Order: sequence, then C-alpha cells, then structure tokens
Amino acid sequence: MEKLQARAMIRFLLSFLMASVLATSAMAQSGYQIKPGDALQIEVLEDPNLNRRVLILPDGSFSFPLVGTVQAGGRSVDAVRAALTSGLAPNFATAPTVFVSVAALAPPPLTAFGTVATGPTIDAYIMGEVGAPGKLLVTPGTTILQILAEAGGLTQFAASKRIELRRADPDTGVMKKYLFNYRGTGRGKSIKGSTELQPGDVVVVPQRRLFE
Repeated sequence: MEKLQARAMIRFLLSFLMASVLATSAMAQSGYQIKPGDALQIEVLEDPNLNRRVLILPDGSFSFPLVGTVQAGGRSVDAVRAALTSGLAPNFATAPTVFVSVAALAPPPLTAFGTVATGPTIDAYIMGEVGAPGKLLVTPGTTILQILAEAGGLTQFAASKRIELRRADPDTGVMKKYLFNYRGTGRGKSIKGSTELQPGDVVVVPQRRLFE
C-alpha cells in the first residue's frame, strides 16, 4: 500500500514539474520577438495537413497555405498565432485552433573569418578584384582598409588607385561614389583609408587597365 502511494506521489510530482516547465516555456516564448532565420512550428488542430515547420525569411515573413504571406519579424508568437487564426478562419466553419512555437533560433551571425560575431555588426559588401568578394558582417567603425584586409586583400589585377566606395544618400537613396587610392595618402578627391563604413556600403575594386 505504501509503495502504491509512493508511486502515485512520484507520478504527481513528475506531472507537476512537467506542467511547470511547459508553462514557463510558453511564457518565455510569448514574450520573445521573432527574428529572421528563426524556425516556427505551426499546427492546426482541425487540419493536420497544414502542420509544418516554416523558416522566417530575411524580410521577416513566411508563407503559409490558405493564408499567404505572414509578417512575423519583430512580432511575438501570440501575435503570429492570432494572424494565422484570422487568416485561416474563412476556410473553416469556426475559428481554427492554431498552435505556434519557436522550433529553432536563427544561427548567430558569422564574421568574414567564419567566427561568431559578438556585439553589433553592420552589413557591408565588397566586389571585384579581392581575394574573397561578397557580403561581410563587420563591426561598426571598420574602415575601408580593414574590409579590404578581411576580404583577402587585393589581387594582382586590382586597380589599386581606382577603388570605389559606393554609399546610398540617406535622404534621396541615390548611390554616391567615392574614390579611394590604396597607394595614395587620401589627398585631393580621394577618401582616406581610415574612412569608416556605414551599413549597406559597397566597396568595388575594378580590374586594372593595360599598362595601368
């Protein structure tokens, strides 16, 4: 009799602990703001065929059957569930029961060296005659010389005196072009190597001309 009571007590305690863990997890997720790269698990009780795992795109959205595009970036799990419920409602006799949870968090951003970025970063782009062209995550304050180094340096075909920094005007959106002479000192119209990058900057290293 005592053994049965002990087992019943153990089962009760385990059930209580499990319920507490689930409740804590639900409360934590309800306040979490979804980010691009996160994965959501979505289940619709009335139609299991709609159950699926979705990836949040860079613009913060995802696509769901019968609803279309749903904006999730910067919103809570509860807000996304409400949006899905509202979007699915016309397809059911009564409002469907929708469950949404964060299945996986977005992987941490990596630097140009493949290491996990710590602290704030900005997107910058480098193309042309460098060792590793492409999009780079750099820390605020990174200079044009430093991003050239992070991109593997100049190739032997680089026009080092005609490197371009292209930057969008914050008011008009028009892309402005600034010249940088890698061999020079930043005099005249050339910007300096200590010029700090801004989000969205594009560095272009053209190919040198014959006899240049």
